Amino acid sequence: MQLIKNIKVGSLNKILSILLICISLVIFSDVKSDDNLVGQNTDVKILDKISSKNELIKLINGEEFIYKDLAIKSMKCTNSEFDDNPETKAYIQVRDLTLDDNDKVYIFNGWMFSSSPSIAPFDHPVYDIWLVDCY
Repeated sequence: MQLIKNIKVGSLNKILSILLICISLVIFSDVKSDDNLVGQNTDVKILDKISSKNELIKLINGEEFIYKDLAIKSMKCTNSEFDDNPETKAYIQVRDLTLDDNDKVYIFNGWMFSSSPSIAPFDHPVYDIWLVDCY
C-alpha cells in the first residue's frame, strides 16, 4: 500500500514541474523579443547640397513627411542591440514632388543602414539623406 502512494506522489511532482517549466517559458519568452527592437520613430538627417545646410528630421513610421521637394516615408526601423557593433536599419521610401509626370514612382525605395550608408545610397542632385536613429 505504501509503495502505491509514493508512485502517485512522484508522478504528481513530475507533472507539476513540467507545468511550472511551461509557464515560466511563456512568461519569460516575451522579455527580449524582436518586438522590443522595432522602433516607432525614425530619425534621418537631410543635407541640402545647394545651401550646405543639414537638418534632423523625426519621422513617424507609416506616415509621410514632406520636406521641401521630397515626400519621405519610413515604413519600418529596427535596432540590433545584441551585437557588438549595434546596427540601425530602416525601410524608407522617397518621392520627388517636382516630377509632375509620375508622382507614384519612388526615387528611393529600400533599406538604409546607419553604419554603411553606401550599401544602398540615396542618389539625388539636390539632397542627401542619412539614417541616424530608430526608437
